[in-house]
Amino acid sequence: MKAKTPSESFTMSTHIVLPNDTNTLGNLMGGQLLHWMDATAAVCAHRHAARVVVTASVNHVAFNHPIKLGDFVTLEAKVSRAFTSSMEVFIDVMVDDHRSKKKIKCNEAIYTFVAVDQYGSPIDVPGLTPETELEKERFDAALRRKQLALILGGKLKPDDATELKALFD
Repeated sequence: MKAKTPSESFTMSTHIVLPNDTNTLGNLMGGQLLHWMDATAAVCAHRHAARVVVTASVNHVAFNHPIKLGDFVTLEAKVSRAFTSSMEVFIDVMVDDHRSKKKIKCNEAIYTFVAVDQYGSPIDVPGLTPETELEKERFDAALRRKQLALILGGKLKPDDATELKALFD
């Protein structure tokens, strides 16, 4: 299977924050943003794997900046690393600043998806070849996050987490 670049599976979606999407403070509800992120990241993972994918985990979500009623929200998703059957997808959440006409990053998340066959069993996915410095940083960090998750899940001994150990050497 030929490795792909992050730009080959890049997915972007844009939404407008409507009254039904907000809480009593007029901010986008976190659950709505999680839904948008999951759907956008799933399309990204599907494009990379060219297979049905399922959400395996939501590894990290940061709500750094409130998103207001009427804001235009753009979600940009890229596969940060592909493993055997799983893919880590990094989502950047941007809001259009109506005054400056610039996009401001206000949130981010990391999801993991697994590609599955018609029976729901995991199936191999293409590798990933990062190109930009940011893609390379996210690619390297993805292995550390995976090792940490495996340790916390009791599936990897801490002594075997070579990438994590290298941080402290």
